Amino acid sequence: MDKGAEYYKRYLDGDDEGFVLIVRDYKDGLILYLNGICKNAHTAEEMCEETFFRLITKRPRYNGAASFKTWLYTIGRNTAYDELRRRRADISTDGLEIPSGISPEDKYIEDERRAAVRRSVGYLPQKQREAVWLTYFEGMSVKETAKIMKKSENAVSMLLNRAKPKLKEALIREGITDENL
Repeated sequence: MDKGAEYYKRYLDGDDEGFVLIVRDYKDGLILYLNGICKNAHTAEEMCEETFFRLITKRPRYNGAASFKTWLYTIGRNTAYDELRRRRADISTDGLEIPSGISPEDKYIEDERRAAVRRSVGYLPQKQREAVWLTYFEGMSVKETAKIMKKSENAVSMLLNRAKPKLKEALIREGITDENL
């Protein structure tokens, strides 16, 4: 049983600390993933809160068929698409945090590089962007990505294969070459 599943079981058994641990471990990654869908950090945070609110109010059953993270991100994805259908919005992305302890110059360079990568991923069609985000930024397998996106593994592989040359072209336009990757 993975940690998330263990925490969720603790929460369902009445230990509120289990829920606190879920939020602590999964909030940041979920917000970044949702930001890739809605293209707005504030909206992504709201959708993340709504995802966790659904866990509290609806207490969905986790059956262990997929990893807890995959299951949680699927709930988050469904929440995001429900909300976007309501809002019908297309808003820009917000930044990612950089680890502390690096020089201001390196931080600036890293900020610019990350912004260029975000812009480049943003040029991809929605489904390709989502597949790239889950697979490369969240480190999920093609199988987990397929489960979240409700597609076959072949379809996800096809999305990734189609996204790679477009992403490379966009990165080159942004000034990021192979040696900078």
